[in-house]
Amino acid sequence: MTADLPAPLRLRRATLSLITLLGGVSVAVIPAATVAISSRLFSRPEQGVIAVAVMVATFAGQLTFAVVLESRLSSAATDRRVVFPLWLAGLALVAAVVIALNATNPVVLCLGLPLLIAALEVGRGVSVAERLDLREIWASIAVGLGALAGVAAAFTGQDWALIPLVAGIALATLVRCLPVTHRASRPEPAVMSWVVADTAITGVIYPLLNVMILTLIGPGGAVLFTAIATVSGLLAIPLNFMRLRLLKEHSRLDIVVSAGAVVAAVVVLMMLELTGVLGFIFGGVWTGSAAVLPLVLACGWRAASLATTIPFAALRRMGEVRLLTGLRAAVSVIAFVLAGIGLALNSLSAVFLGLLIAELASAVVYELARRRRVRAAALVVAAAA
Repeated sequence: MTADLPAPLRLRRATLSLITLLGGVSVAVIPAATVAISSRLFSRPEQGVIAVAVMVATFAGQLTFAVVLESRLSSAATDRRVVFPLWLAGLALVAAVVIALNATNPVVLCLGLPLLIAALEVGRGVSVAERLDLREIWASIAVGLGALAGVAAAFTGQDWALIPLVAGIALATLVRCLPVTHRASRPEPAVMSWVVADTAITGVIYPLLNVMILTLIGPGGAVLFTAIATVSGLLAIPLNFMRLRLLKEHSRLDIVVSAGAVVAAVVVLMMLELTGVLGFIFGGVWTGSAAVLPLVLACGWRAASLATTIPFAALRRMGEVRLLTGLRAAVSVIAFVLAGIGLALNSLSAVFLGLLIAELASAVVYELARRRRVRAAALVVAAAA
């Protein structure tokens, strides 16, 4: 456990954890960079389709993450070791090459995005879970520089702006699939099925919402929803980091570091909005709309996951995958209904408010379930004594 380590080792581990956590910006920036680049390269209808494709790709990444990583980390009867699969790395590299050779084709971009996002999610997840911090730092630098170069090229009107973006992802993929000394644990089939079902039920909400927004409000609304969701996704970086670490073992240090990073991320986003940087990055779809209130509510929705993640990870460590799937299905239905009401009001602010309320409700539900499980375990121990 972290608390048993000498002070210098705890400090070093905390420092590496913080650097690795910050490296998560590189993953979160890819959807935002894709939307920003497409706003300069493609027509508004094409931008709307790409915005939906970004959400679909994120969902595909979550499903792949569930199969490759989370199912193993939730298999309590195994060593819970994970590696970056070479088959996924190969598919991502092929997708990067095809997109680079067809950099102005929105259809190719939409088809290749799921593979690229899946490789990013899984590659980073393996590095975080297995504490491959130095490797992850270099991979994050490659992704971040590629995204920065791509956005800069798009701002100057270059039609090859997607090439540096996918090149950075390809380089990071090569770094993350370097050999490791351990083998991946074999997940328990029952656990995998429940984890994948859990992820599918939860993750499908957001692409469905964006399809509905594209249909009912138009491509501008779909692009803005994706832009706000991806920008507020900066807060999801420390939350995902914390979840991965807590799935391995409970750590107060990682909770404190992640909570501090969430607060810092909110401050950064508000500064970027107030100084007009976000409007500059996303162009007319951002500046032509009232984006401040939806952004604030989206940040609240993301930050509320801090209270959800701790009992969620505890229940996963206990092996309560079936219980969690049922709970998350119920919460997902609530989130979809509340967000749908906001959509019926033709208001993105109301959509994000619905997601915030559902997230707060899920935190309460998970914590009550965790306490009930702990009490049940204590009674079993007491009866056996």
